[in-house]
Amino acid sequence: MIKLLGISGSLRKQSFNTALLNAAKTLAPADVQIEIATLHGIPLYDGDMEEASGIPEAVTTLKQKIIASDGVIIATPEYNGGFPGVLKNATDWLSRPPADIAQVFNGRAFTVIGATPSGFGTILAQDAWLRILRQLGTRYWAGGRLLLSRAHEAFDDQGRLVDQRSREELEKFIQGFAQFATKTQS
Repeated sequence: MIKLLGISGSLRKQSFNTALLNAAKTLAPADVQIEIATLHGIPLYDGDMEEASGIPEAVTTLKQKIIASDGVIIATPEYNGGFPGVLKNATDWLSRPPADIAQVFNGRAFTVIGATPSGFGTILAQDAWLRILRQLGTRYWAGGRLLLSRAHEAFDDQGRLVDQRSREELEKFIQGFAQFATKTQS
């Protein structure tokens, strides 16, 4: 079984990015399991808090889920031409202490997808993630791009991905990433 972890960069209940991950979960091949993680409960990064209290439990839990996965799918919204602070904040916590970077990030397969109501997609947010994921030593999969624009038209009121073309693109994307995630680093 290939184990992928999806992390939504949005805290909203009706998030298009969380809905995109839920769709990926249903469209994944039978040998691919996708777990979806939340960023709820992760406080703003504060070095004084880290020194006084250590790593918050929500961060430790997310680290364990990443470590147990074969690969990570970041579903990022795009806000003002960039990615959301809540997602960057979580990444900053995940890289603490620095000794954990190797176990959490180095050589692990990562990819970025995104959904937005705008017509431009999440290309700027996705591009902004490349520098960070390289810095952390991930194996970034660039075998495809998934930029779901006009997401409000692609999902129904229950958050189900109903646009057939988008479903096909997502299914192909997940298959490709799952294959990449199980390949050993050369």
